[in-house]
Amino acid sequence: MSADNNGADIETSDDNDFSSGRGLGGRKYRPVIAQDDDRAVLEMSSIDPGGRASSSLDPPNDIKLIFYFCFPFVTGFGYIAMYLHPEQLTCDRKVKVGIPPDMASERKDGSLPNHARANGAQAESKLELFGFDSLVNILGLKSMAGDQIQAPSSPRDGDDVPINIEPPKSETVKSGTMMGVFIPCLQNILGIIYYIRFSWIVGMAGIGQSLVLVAFCGSCTFLTTISLSAIATNGAMKGGGPYYLIGRALGPEVGVSIGLCFFLGNAVAGALYVLGAVETFLTALPQAGIFKGTTFVKINGSDIAQTSPNLHDLQVYGVIVTIILCFIVFGGVKMINRVAPAFLIPVVLSLFCIFIGIFVARKNYPADGITGLSLESFKKNWDSAYQTTNHAGIPDPNGNIYWSFNALVGLFFPAVTGIMAGSNRSASLKDTQRSIPIGTLSATLATSGLYLVTVLFFGALATREKLLTDRLLTATVAWPVPGITYVGIILSTLGAALQSLTGAPRLLAAIANDDILPVLKYFKAADGGEPHIATLFTAFLCIACVVIGNLDLISPTITMFYLLCYGGVNLSCFLLDLLDAPSWRPRWKFHHWSLSLFGALICIVIMFLISWAFTLVALALATLIYYYVSIKGKAGDWGDGFKSAYFQLALRSLRSLGANQVHPKNWYPIPLIFCRPWGKLPENVPCHPKLADFANCMKKKGRGMSIFVSILDGEYHECAEDAKAACRALSTYIEYKRCEGVAEIVVAPTMSDGFRGIVQTMGLGNLKPNIVVMRYPEIWRQENLTEIPATFVGIINDCIVANKAVVIVKGLDEWPNEYQRQYGTIDLYWIVRDGGLMLLLSQLLLTKESFESCKIQVFCIAEEDSDAEELKADVKKFLYDLRMQAEVIVISMKSWDGQSEQQDESVEAFNGARERIASYLSEMKERAQKHGTPLMADGKPVVVNEQQVEKFLYTTLKLNTTILRYSRMAAIVLVSLPPPPLNHPAYFYMEYMDLLVENVPRLLIVRGYRRDVVTLFT
Repeated sequence: MSADNNGADIETSDDNDFSSGRGLGGRKYRPVIAQDDDRAVLEMSSIDPGGRASSSLDPPNDIKLIFYFCFPFVTGFGYIAMYLHPEQLTCDRKVKVGIPPDMASERKDGSLPNHARANGAQAESKLELFGFDSLVNILGLKSMAGDQIQAPSSPRDGDDVPINIEPPKSETVKSGTMMGVFIPCLQNILGIIYYIRFSWIVGMAGIGQSLVLVAFCGSCTFLTTISLSAIATNGAMKGGGPYYLIGRALGPEVGVSIGLCFFLGNAVAGALYVLGAVETFLTALPQAGIFKGTTFVKINGSDIAQTSPNLHDLQVYGVIVTIILCFIVFGGVKMINRVAPAFLIPVVLSLFCIFIGIFVARKNYPADGITGLSLESFKKNWDSAYQTTNHAGIPDPNGNIYWSFNALVGLFFPAVTGIMAGSNRSASLKDTQRSIPIGTLSATLATSGLYLVTVLFFGALATREKLLTDRLLTATVAWPVPGITYVGIILSTLGAALQSLTGAPRLLAAIANDDILPVLKYFKAADGGEPHIATLFTAFLCIACVVIGNLDLISPTITMFYLLCYGGVNLSCFLLDLLDAPSWRPRWKFHHWSLSLFGALICIVIMFLISWAFTLVALALATLIYYYVSIKGKAGDWGDGFKSAYFQLALRSLRSLGANQVHPKNWYPIPLIFCRPWGKLPENVPCHPKLADFANCMKKKGRGMSIFVSILDGEYHECAEDAKAACRALSTYIEYKRCEGVAEIVVAPTMSDGFRGIVQTMGLGNLKPNIVVMRYPEIWRQENLTEIPATFVGIINDCIVANKAVVIVKGLDEWPNEYQRQYGTIDLYWIVRDGGLMLLLSQLLLTKESFESCKIQVFCIAEEDSDAEELKADVKKFLYDLRMQAEVIVISMKSWDGQSEQQDESVEAFNGARERIASYLSEMKERAQKHGTPLMADGKPVVVNEQQVEKFLYTTLKLNTTILRYSRMAAIVLVSLPPPPLNHPAYFYMEYMDLLVENVPRLLIVRGYRRDVVTLFT
């Protein structure tokens, strides 16, 4: 079939008609015609499996077929590019497509047209509407899943972004639910306790309490499995098993501390399993022992000789077995999966033989004390028979061990551990979100059911004396020969040891890969690779424990480490479930925060039931690791549950504060530190070094929040990256100065516009900043920065309109740090009512070590001499009610005016200010007359009353003279800030302020706002 439409020829073979849609899911497609003005182009070249394409236009080798499909959106059209490799193509149709001349000219040199390239610029982006190319499908989802793939540049960058679509690489062997989770968990749970201690437990606790014991311990692991399933199905899971889950839920410190304890528990448990297998082997075959030894056991007052394995035999055989198991582990997951069934199948066979033996047993067969399944034995063994025994567990009235339910919990609980064996191998699983819940829960329920059924059978099988004296009752009743049970014991313990030696190195490698503790960097393993160095270290620990031989003293600590891990998993699920963040969407739906909390409580109860001393040891070790990680570890933000909890607590606290004004008793200063300098700072210095020191002085015992703000001049789209870099630098500075605060960078056309936006929008609710702190622009005249007066006055006016207090620091360069102690006085020139802010600031300064040796003096201005004494008494009473100690000094305006002496430097500054103001005023008048306009300053009309200007200058002169007279030696001076006069040139106001601060080395100019910050009442 062929068609001709505007030069577009499409030829297809008859056996595979394109238009019919065969091979495309039965859908029918119409050919896409390449119009001159059409943006959708369909290019196809013939594919020859055995050679080159027949088309004269050869595309590059890596791209043989390019489809451009056009699909409509609500507001436009998007274009999707599909790139198919030769090995992915099975179609043999021949297609020829005509192309525009401009495209053909580009193809002559062997290159693709721009819009056909995968790495085209922004103008040729296939999803131009969204600003991204099809890279979002290739890289975006992978990065969300946690794959470390370097993201390409944004199309806005204009750089070419190459797309390399290669055939999938060969991956490491991945395990499914059966081999990856169920069998490892089953091998770890079914251990030596079931074979040699379980019948004894039934005889000691009775059937009733044995059922309670199994249910109690099984409920702990069952609830932990529920929590584990919920967390494991809440997203992609990397290696590390429970450490990964706990760390991502409770934070890196908690995760590493519990993870390392769990690693130690697995490593030492591997040694215990090896020793158990070797001891059973030497007990079954005493002639295999190299070193002979005989021990005597006292039973009912008489010594009975028993041949027990020698310690040196345990050490020699234990080291050999450990080395063999380590070689299997070094073989990788594939080797472990081949060997694991060889260990498990004989164990399952031995269980069948035991149950067959139980059913065929009868009275005194196969040994004395065996009654067969008897209702009478069931009734007699229902109640408990707690008593004293010797070290071998044989009842002895003179024994020194008394057994109780609490003691049996500690003895039996290791028989239900091992539920984490599958999750420890999470990096080797095909689908963690499916395998971990199903495999772990199946193994837990299967073993718990086995234990419950076995309790009933053992209780009805033999007399209590037989249950308490025959440690290997399982071997006694096994059919057809007892040796099958010995094989089951040995292989079950070896299987558990194999799983411990498999999971522990992967756990350690996962902790090392997170790079939290630099000391663990040697144990890192590549993604999908085997942790060989971690395996060597685990083998070394295991061999060292085997050489010790007797681990009875530390074996309870192993159980504590397991319980710590289980409790951490339950707490993680409890926290995540209770917070219910938007990201908490586990596929496992059968969970609730109350179940997780109950599981965590059971873990804690079991720990103290087993041994409060070992519980404290385990908690102390975990706490030491926690603090070590906090001090030496690298900071990491994994989005843990505590951060979500802090966020929700902050939201609740913010809502509880409401939008109403805070009561003066609960008022805290929240300073907005204006970091933008009046001039230039050295390179890489985000703000003045002393600003953070001053911010700390405004807080009592460091409590409170500061907001450090700087403004970048420019357009936001152009300066966004610079703003981010500046924000990081400012945050680093705040952290270095140990100041509780946050950094914010605002991009605005001008400083005034930026500050006006900040003062209106910064903060939330009652957590908005209430004090604006900035440095006084002392350098504006020396460096001829003529734009500063208008900006400075505009900032003050904006603060007044926004009802923000203002604190302007003069002499910031000389501000003391925390180690520079100051002496003298803190002088307050309290001129106007400011809500008590100036008084409160002075009291906050006294709480700092730098100013704690200073005394406060309050200077008040009285209009008449007759008012001076009354004003002094009122101020003293007011300060007394405020619990503030200060000396009050009243200065009357009449005596103030009558002072004849003036400070020479103040008079000189006063005369200089008058001359500069007169010169500036004459220039304004000349410009106004020249252009025929009213007086203008800073682009605004102004009204100048020369008498008022003179009065303002004289007032600031008198105040400056008074400060220099009484407070020249003061540690710091606080004075009220006069508001800028309306319709007044900003230049004039700067002259007033310069005259006010003249020759005062360290000065705080303070203006409160329309509310009280102190209160007289309790």
